[in-house]
Amino acid sequence: MSRKIAKGRLALSSDLARACHLVHERGMVAATDGNASIRLPNGNILVTGSGVRKGNLTRNDLVEVTPEGRKIKGKRKPSTELGMHLYIYRERPDVRAVLHAHPVYATGFAVARIALDKPILPELIVTLGVVPLAQYATPSTEDVSESLAPFVKTFDAVLLANHGVVTYGRDLDDAFNKLDKVEQAARISFVARMLGGERTLTNEDIRKLAQVSPASYQKHIPEILWDATKT
Repeated sequence: MSRKIAKGRLALSSDLARACHLVHERGMVAATDGNASIRLPNGNILVTGSGVRKGNLTRNDLVEVTPEGRKIKGKRKPSTELGMHLYIYRERPDVRAVLHAHPVYATGFAVARIALDKPILPELIVTLGVVPLAQYATPSTEDVSESLAPFVKTFDAVLLANHGVVTYGRDLDDAFNKLDKVEQAARISFVARMLGGERTLTNEDIRKLAQVSPASYQKHIPEILWDATKT
């Protein structure tokens, strides 16, 4: 059996640049909006530089900082949302990648201050459960981290009121897939509302999904949602 070889800094830098390009190509950010980061093997954080267009970002636009935020390498200033990234990494040792973007539909829900917390899509229930809404916080301040405090340990995707979406996971692919699913759920929910409103799954529907999910999807229904069906 071959062992999976851990990626080094250079490969991870390339992965982070490609992730930024993909987020831009998918229309999830405009111009210099958004930010992304990964946790390096040495424990430091590699984060996008401030004021960089994500569509043509290169490895030279990335900045390495310590877990406390002290700059180690890089020509640019780190993202103004560095504090949010560092907070997530501190609270979630399992997380190795964080993406913050402004996908149109999901951000529309965030601006309307409507959480994506209705059980409408089995795929979303299996992967994320629900997507809560954090209260508004001034960007680039410690208030953003404080707004995430009620959710960061339980959820892997959070709408930021009047700001956007943040997702995080075991690697960049995982974080991007979650971002993609949040935006898709927001699009579908928006269309459903134009057609008269969502028709949610019942508690019994969710119970059945929870029973088949481990075998069918190799995933357990998030405890926060599964517990809610028992009340």
